[in-house]
Amino acid sequence: MEPPRPEAPDAAVAAAIGDSPDTSTTCTTTTATTAVEASDAPPAAPAGAGLSPATQRTVLVGMVALVLLGAFEALAVATAMHTVATALDGMALYAVAFAGSIAASVVGMVAAGRWCDRFGPSPSLWGGVGMFLAGLVVSGLAPTMGVFVAGRVVQGLGTGMYIVALYVLVARVFPEARRPAVFAAFAAAWVVPSLVGPVISGLMVQHLGWRWVFLAVPVLAVPAVLMMRPGLRAVDRDRREVTPDAAGNAALWWAVAAAVGIGLLHFAGQQEGARLYLPLVVALALVVVAVPRLLPRGTARAARGLPSVIAIRGLVAAAFTGTEVLLPLLLQSERALSPTLAGGILTFGAIGWSVGAWLRGKAHWGWSHAQFVLVGSLFVAGGISGTVLLAWAAVPPIVGMLAWTFAGLGMGLVHPTLSVLTLALSPEDQQGANSSALQVSDALSAAIALAVTGSMLVVLRAPLGLWAYVVCFGVMVSIALLAAFVSPRTRVPA
Repeated sequence: MEPPRPEAPDAAVAAAIGDSPDTSTTCTTTTATTAVEASDAPPAAPAGAGLSPATQRTVLVGMVALVLLGAFEALAVATAMHTVATALDGMALYAVAFAGSIAASVVGMVAAGRWCDRFGPSPSLWGGVGMFLAGLVVSGLAPTMGVFVAGRVVQGLGTGMYIVALYVLVARVFPEARRPAVFAAFAAAWVVPSLVGPVISGLMVQHLGWRWVFLAVPVLAVPAVLMMRPGLRAVDRDRREVTPDAAGNAALWWAVAAAVGIGLLHFAGQQEGARLYLPLVVALALVVVAVPRLLPRGTARAARGLPSVIAIRGLVAAAFTGTEVLLPLLLQSERALSPTLAGGILTFGAIGWSVGAWLRGKAHWGWSHAQFVLVGSLFVAGGISGTVLLAWAAVPPIVGMLAWTFAGLGMGLVHPTLSVLTLALSPEDQQGANSSALQVSDALSAAIALAVTGSMLVVLRAPLGLWAYVVCFGVMVSIALLAAFVSPRTRVPA
């Protein structure tokens, strides 16, 4: 998820193609053992740096539009899913419709990472968008819930592919000094969907039918991709094909194993008693064995450089998502707020994320990347700590909502910075694989956090009452603090 502020995309686009001088980073190997901080040395110009400012603006607008459509679709589907499952008599596959898309996106991310490094971002971008649109059409026309879920899987594959391709395109088109503003524009693309997406989706379901939630997006996605063609052509002209390696091919199989593990985690969360344990054990085994093979060596111990960047992305994603999923439940079930008001707290977090990303894109404070990561992680931890107060009935809900805004502000500072660092610490022939690892860490950590916090609450709610929420939030605070503790390791001395 990301932020709200309608004017932010224009400001970020302007900053991203500005004429300020570049001070950037020298790239390193995947383990980033010899990297330097982003302001130490000028990098080689990216392939698309020769594009005019107007052309760069067109490419960026197309990229932001595609991110916006993906954000709208994700939020709209969440709103419409109950109606879909009821209409297709498929409530038993309700959770699978979500988990299947998430799990498939991991496979798409890993595949796209390798393909982008071999062939450039164009094939993965076009192929990913094509699969995304095909999945939407299949789901929108589905006669049964099984076909609908199949469409969601295809859609997830496509989403994973084009997200990684967009990151590689950023690296190839925009100088590093301008990338924070580009990623801030990506964050700003969640503004309108976060605020009005569920409302528009609800109106479409009510007046046009749920199928149009899926069938309307393809009409708008094609123009967005066409706007990126000048950047893709410039990158393709400079492409140098890389020979595939056995490790890259094996990663696809590990991605499939991780995807199955994530799907089983969500399935286990819907079970009770003895039926819970077998899928849970198998899921955890698959995740523990497969995930480390999809990330740079040293990620588990947050080794200096790129591994620590990938690790922190997973930590902050887990902390934020694990808290976010519980907040509306706490407000609705325990504080008796209406669904609309309880869900409103997520808008506060989106607003904070938007402001944080906007500040990160405009920042000229002389801070290092590591300082942004440290401060942002502490903000996330502090914001989650503030939401703990919602467990006490005497505390007004607005207190927790403002605290969650603070957590969103921290994510807005951290998220773009980690994206910039990943590209800065990646040689050109590994930008795809490392962008893939960043997205995989984000997606898997968020998915695992959803499953774990839900299970913790179920187990602890009866014996602890409202203190079960306090315990869950406390775990998330600890994870965010761990990210802050590791943040200095993103600065690698020369």
